[in-house]
Amino acid sequence: MPVHALHHFTIRCTPDELPPLVDFYTRVMRLVVGARPDIPAPGAWLYADGQPIVHLYAHLASADAPALPATGHVDHISFRARGLAEMRAHLCASGIDFTEAPIPGWAIHQLFLHDPRGLRIEMTFWMDQEEGATA
Repeated sequence: MPVHALHHFTIRCTPDELPPLVDFYTRVMRLVVGARPDIPAPGAWLYADGQPIVHLYAHLASADAPALPATGHVDHISFRARGLAEMRAHLCASGIDFTEAPIPGWAIHQLFLHDPRGLRIEMTFWMDQEEGATA
């Protein structure tokens, strides 16, 4: 099968929304701002383990660049994660609201939170890979 992984996703925002989004994805989600091609719009590429997985693209409609059409019905984005206990503590210390959703019958535990624009973020932890973690 030619498709074998998700490469990245892009969040479109306004220039004013860009700083809080960069803050959320770096401070809360612990991604790292990295190299980005010379794109004629403000934005950031955010990396995990050397891979740019979140692209932020600040688009402001103008006479030269009309508004982009809405792109659909994304419910949430899921990140595979490690360190459930540490992430719980980090989110609590950061004042970030989240809910937990263990998956009955599966060794998976999920945390759900929202970014500054309201996009629902899932963090998926494989419990058989968590040291001493309990759901």
